[in-house]
Amino acid sequence: MPSSPTFRVDTCPCIPVQMARKHQVFGMRQVLIEAHRINDLALPLPPAHSALLRILTAITAELTGLDDANLSLDAWHERRNALLTSGHGLNAQAVNDYFDTAAMDLYDPHRPFLQDPRLAEQCTKTSSINKLVFGRPAGNNLAWLSPHTDTAPRPVPSEEAFWHLLIQHFYGDAGRCTTRSAGPHTSGRATAGPLRSTLSFHPQGATLLETLLLHQFPYRGSPQHHPDTCPWQEPHPPDPVNPPPPVTWPKRLLTGRFRHAVLLVPSADGSAATDAYVTWATQHPAYPATDPYLIIDTRPAGEAEERDQPRRADADRALWRDLDALVLAGDEDSGHRRPAVFDTLNDLPAENRARLRVRVCGFDQDGRSASRLWYTALTPPQWNWAEQHDQPTARRMAACRQAAEHLAALLRTHANTAWKQTCTRGATDDEPTASRRRRPTSRWARDALALYWPRAEQLFWDLVDHPTDKTSDPYPAFAHTAANALRQAARPDLVRHRMAGPAVARAVRALTAATAPASRASRRKKKAVRHAQP
Repeated sequence: MPSSPTFRVDTCPCIPVQMARKHQVFGMRQVLIEAHRINDLALPLPPAHSALLRILTAITAELTGLDDANLSLDAWHERRNALLTSGHGLNAQAVNDYFDTAAMDLYDPHRPFLQDPRLAEQCTKTSSINKLVFGRPAGNNLAWLSPHTDTAPRPVPSEEAFWHLLIQHFYGDAGRCTTRSAGPHTSGRATAGPLRSTLSFHPQGATLLETLLLHQFPYRGSPQHHPDTCPWQEPHPPDPVNPPPPVTWPKRLLTGRFRHAVLLVPSADGSAATDAYVTWATQHPAYPATDPYLIIDTRPAGEAEERDQPRRADADRALWRDLDALVLAGDEDSGHRRPAVFDTLNDLPAENRARLRVRVCGFDQDGRSASRLWYTALTPPQWNWAEQHDQPTARRMAACRQAAEHLAALLRTHANTAWKQTCTRGATDDEPTASRRRRPTSRWARDALALYWPRAEQLFWDLVDHPTDKTSDPYPAFAHTAANALRQAARPDLVRHRMAGPAVARAVRALTAATAPASRASRRKKKAVRHAQP
């Protein structure tokens, strides 16, 4: 009798790593045993990289005892610092014992890894393997740049199916999905994954083990009354009928907030996934929770649900514009809070702090089903710039970034105004009147901003690395950069349009006269004074 297909993610090679200047592929078990020798993960898909870091962090917390909620803050930091400076890896026997009792087989018929075997009976049909794999068109979507179609789906190697399984759970779509009937619930709609359209910031050390230890964060909440486990430690799949268990620290926070249920259909030998079910995991609202690797943008004037939102990934936004949100602790006027994990890095040993870098993983998506682009980047060592260690540099970075953002907004406004003033006497051949009404951003504004941001980045680093008297007020420098970008963008039209020269001159004068906007505190103070006047 032929054996059932199997692919255990803890033993089968499925995780590419960089080790001693070579790329190798290990199972999850070997990755953790060799973590002190591995330089970094080498997954080719940034969202999968980010998701796997959260999974490995949750496992490492249990293996090292850093998931002990009864530890005092000082004792927790002492334990982590001792692990960072020990020079040893994780206990191999403890790693093996952990995986020996965990559900880690992708194709186990009773308890597959991060899957629900009941979907084969509860779903009306499969969803197609193309629905699982990000980047492939599925259903009725047009195959513009892909050879994949649902009429002839191509199997996915099991290691790649594992990566896309992680992405589906963390970044999955909202909206229409395969219909599932479970208890009283029959639905064909799912809600978005917990990390959808977000930008993750991962502290990175010299080895993977150091990186995983830097990812740990202490517990600061009230006592927990529910067991804290990862999904693969549970004896049964998540209950689709009753509300999910409360979010507990750290395992459920990192690995237990999934909104999708998935089931892979394997090939006969287990080397590939040939089909998949992708549907909803629960119809209950998600519990409020803050992921420790996300920047939180705050809006004090909004409602509670709208006030604190994770910063969205934007493929058009350069990553240096987020650096000040990491090195500054954030306050009421800053408009953001840095990722919570960065609040635990100030007590690191000096050697670890000096080489700490940040891995950025973003997935530019809308809130429902459109995925635009994923990307990743690695910063230079930067934690010595943190406010707690070098306040002048951290404050200078924030001031320069704010000036760059403010002048970009002014550049867009004044470029649009200048274009409108140029074209009020008649539409041009390349920008007809109807087109101008449809476009909120003019050609001058688009071209000027495309020229402005690379120059602004260079100016940012010049002002941060070489502080001068001009650094105390960076607005004139960025205003000069913005004005030059507008002049260059408008130059081809100066000889074609009689009103272009005067309009550009007025815009340049407005840009060069720009000053720093009032802070939130100043605006609130002025508002309070106005209300206090009789």
